[in-house]
Amino acid sequence: MSAQCSLLPCDSYDYDKVYAALSASIQNLGGFGPYISPGERVLLKPNLLMKKRPEEAATTHPVFVSALASLLLEYGAKVVIGDSPGGPFTPALINSVYKATGMSDIAAAAEVTLNTNFNSFKKENPRGLIMKRLTLTDMLNDVDKVISVAKLKSHAMMTFTGAVKNMFGVVPGIVKAEYHLNIPNYEQFADMLIDVCLCSAPVLSFMDGIIGMEGHGPASGTPVDTHVILASDSPYHLDQAACHIIGLSVKEVPILKRLQEREMIGRLTDINFVGDAPDSFMMPSFHIVRGKSPLTIKDSNLPGFVKAFVGRHMQSRPVINITDCIGCGICKEACPAKVIDMFAVTAEDLPPKAGEPRFRPEIDYDHCIRCYCCQELCPYKAIKVYKPRMVKILRL
Repeated sequence: MSAQCSLLPCDSYDYDKVYAALSASIQNLGGFGPYISPGERVLLKPNLLMKKRPEEAATTHPVFVSALASLLLEYGAKVVIGDSPGGPFTPALINSVYKATGMSDIAAAAEVTLNTNFNSFKKENPRGLIMKRLTLTDMLNDVDKVISVAKLKSHAMMTFTGAVKNMFGVVPGIVKAEYHLNIPNYEQFADMLIDVCLCSAPVLSFMDGIIGMEGHGPASGTPVDTHVILASDSPYHLDQAACHIIGLSVKEVPILKRLQEREMIGRLTDINFVGDAPDSFMMPSFHIVRGKSPLTIKDSNLPGFVKAFVGRHMQSRPVINITDCIGCGICKEACPAKVIDMFAVTAEDLPPKAGEPRFRPEIDYDHCIRCYCCQELCPYKAIKVYKPRMVKILRL
């Protein structure tokens, strides 16, 4: 369970500062030598959640990726940048995401390749607990090593998203929806994410914590200065360190809870920290919106009236702010359970932003699986996670 983890300060996306901090981070881990050989093709797997500008803090910042790519190129490795965000894994969507997130600029300025392999394949996963066979993007077969380049963010469904969940991006977008639908239980979903990470086996993990995201993450939250760069030879311990910094305990984060129960992480003191101490980066005011329901009623043996009461008063749920919604329908497309329908509204019913009649989404909460894919992929931050008053009173 022992692992190395480097924590270093960095207060801006000034290229020279990021380059220097990443260079020092790599040296803290013993250099690239123990993990990568010169001449090998390395996949940098950033968090490219959706078409978001870098300053929105929803995706790994392009300066962070660029500086890391430069260090790898100087070492003699070949660099590929790739991800499969939500939605169809197609050239049109992925190229638009590359452009919006600044990855296209990196490829244009350096000897870096953007992944254009949109095929998928099946892979046996003997180390997996619940996922013994996975569908993965074929870009993994084009490289020798993988590096997770995550973003420090809160997450409506899983509380926190970091190095482990970042590797969910090696699963093709449409297949992600299948996994959400078939594994709605939070702890089992955490096990699935751990299994994907085990199968993709990143040799190093970095986290862009220069500016993180708090609140309604992973896409609709608020950028917040966290001023830290994290690096580790273990994505699991990296996430444990990051959660400690923002005030989350192991038991509050489904992935960490399952990692500990699977004996893949231990106590924070088991990690060999190099660089600055974790407590020097503590952010006790980091805001977390916990979307996880305190009670799981799906497939339970509770009487119908009890399920109905729990569903109304004890479960968090995604709520659409019609004022911000433009009726684009992305939430409907993203919903794995297919419980969102679009209804036509006129300008008299709801004055549209674009000046034309549009559609309004409505969610069937009786069949909603609380995966928050709609909230995650809404480009207009029009969906928030609502926590019922009773849950707040009971502090669940």
